[in-house]
Amino acid sequence: MMSTAATVDLSLLRSASVPPQFSPAVEVGGKKLDAACTAASPSGTSSHSLISHTFSIDFARTVLDGRVSCTFGRRELLFTATTSFLLPAANVSAAEDVSFHLQEEINKVLSKGNAAGLLRLVFHDAGTFDKDENTGGMNGSIIYELDRPENIGLKRSLKVLEKAKAEVDSVKPVSWADLIAAAGAYAVLICGGPKINVELGRVDAMVPDPEGKLPEETQGVASMKQSFMRKGFSTRELVALSGAHTLGNKGFGNPTVFDNSYYKILLGKPWSSSDGMSSMIGLPSDRALVQDDECMRWIAKYADDQSLFFEDFKNVYIKLVNSGAKWKRSM
Repeated sequence: MMSTAATVDLSLLRSASVPPQFSPAVEVGGKKLDAACTAASPSGTSSHSLISHTFSIDFARTVLDGRVSCTFGRRELLFTATTSFLLPAANVSAAEDVSFHLQEEINKVLSKGNAAGLLRLVFHDAGTFDKDENTGGMNGSIIYELDRPENIGLKRSLKVLEKAKAEVDSVKPVSWADLIAAAGAYAVLICGGPKINVELGRVDAMVPDPEGKLPEETQGVASMKQSFMRKGFSTRELVALSGAHTLGNKGFGNPTVFDNSYYKILLGKPWSSSDGMSSMIGLPSDRALVQDDECMRWIAKYADDQSLFFEDFKNVYIKLVNSGAKWKRSM
């Protein structure tokens, strides 16, 4: 149960004068409910200005989908209720404002151009998880590990998130683990991928994770499957997670579009061409996948069915960002 934040198309309100607070009658599916609608300015203070206003509606903390009608005075405003991609853990009343603020600040700093780097940041923080040793995982320890060879280039991605963290921390501190997990989910979304709901409440580690836990880019397929198995991931999940390489400059289609191009290109094995440029497509670990019959079965399925890839990626992303996480009892 959580509140629903609905963003209003301001073009509908040019002639309306809406007070900062009003209590409209809300109609959903033919039934009327009471709701408290609040107009909040970007600065957090009430204002009669309609510029950049967001109306937050709390329907008894129930998520509502579909068309919603708000009536105030003689004017009626129609808008579509949309739910946040962040799911506050445990104490909803204390956490919902933080989750909304977190989403808002991520939106300010994230773009399609830096989406691939932020998604890589997620993988390199969570990818240290070892199920048998119960070490590593999504714990924000990446901030202590940026000088490791495998993390070259991630300082820039972390820098992107520093401003968002400072703004959210001014309201209520947020862990690096939560911020990175949420940013990765939003990176996928703005590039056309599935909406991924990320639960909040992770606790940051205070020391770096053990070294040598990330899967290596040069691994063969058998070694890579074993590495992911130690983290609790099946071959299907390994192939689904690898689809994140559709973003960025690895040669798998449009670098800022999240789709199933990765799998379609893998099937064509372009690196085997005599063309020098084609040989640069993908990492050795990407090319290794097509050498395994079990991996190939899922590559073919995802190449043929983008919806299946999106659903599997969404589920395994949630599993990834929850791997090894330590959780607060309340927020």
